[in-house]
Amino acid sequence: MTKISQADKIRSGQGFIAALDQSGGSTPKALALYGIDESAYSSEAEMFDLVHAMRSRIAQAPAFNGDKVLGAILFEMTMDRDIAGKPAAQYLWQERGVVPFLKVDKGLAEAADGVKLMKPMPDLDALLARAVAAGIFGTKMRSVIDAASPSGIETVVAQQFEIGKQILASGLTPIIEPEVTISIKDKAEAEAILKNALLKQLDALPADQEVMLKLTLPEVPNLYAALVNHPRVLRVVALSGGYSRDEANVRLAQNTGIIASFSRALTEGLSAQQSDAEFNAALSEAIEAIHKASVSG
Repeated sequence: MTKISQADKIRSGQGFIAALDQSGGSTPKALALYGIDESAYSSEAEMFDLVHAMRSRIAQAPAFNGDKVLGAILFEMTMDRDIAGKPAAQYLWQERGVVPFLKVDKGLAEAADGVKLMKPMPDLDALLARAVAAGIFGTKMRSVIDAASPSGIETVVAQQFEIGKQILASGLTPIIEPEVTISIKDKAEAEAILKNALLKQLDALPADQEVMLKLTLPEVPNLYAALVNHPRVLRVVALSGGYSRDEANVRLAQNTGIIASFSRALTEGLSAQQSDAEFNAALSEAIEAIHKASVSG
């Protein structure tokens, strides 16, 4: 199928995007939640083998298909590996009907002015070329907002769009992710500032360009309605951000037109110790609940 059909699926599909992109820093925590202690591996290579096995198990589960899972965000090392004997991105799209995305950021810089920008990405063009060759549709990159700092938030959004334009030029669709930390006291104020900063950048994009947005579920329901309806936005997705799956789903259902892109909330309750039947049932239940919240708004 073509890029156009992938874009159509993301634009109008009734479902959500799975975030399977834990990287080096967050992998031990993801494995621990999955029931694999750090004592079970003695090198980074063994650690990534284990997390790839977890992701492969998810991708091959009966419920993980394009009926309810529109897309999946992959870590670079997942893109470079096979699932069930096929390159990961090809397997997802050809066998499961799930649109593949790639996490491209290299992590966060030190905190400054109430935010954490992304670290430099000097090899981004080479990575984007590999992603295009692998059959990836879009990318994801994350910054963090820790305070309602107008200058900090403007800097985060400007950096996201600057790199987003580089990604668009490669033929991929960027997911712009300025995450607002859920525990900060001025979260609502930060979100209001973020909305205006995003609208300003979106309004400046050429008419033939589209991005996606990945945002923390807001304190004020439908705060981001203008972003959902913006002509330069292919889709707005929400991160779970540390909320439990139940709370994330409740918040998601209050925001019309926004669908989930959950990571930890998707894998909550999955365990390496489960039989395939138990694992598949638990994942199916998670997919069902997240799908319901995604399409009820």
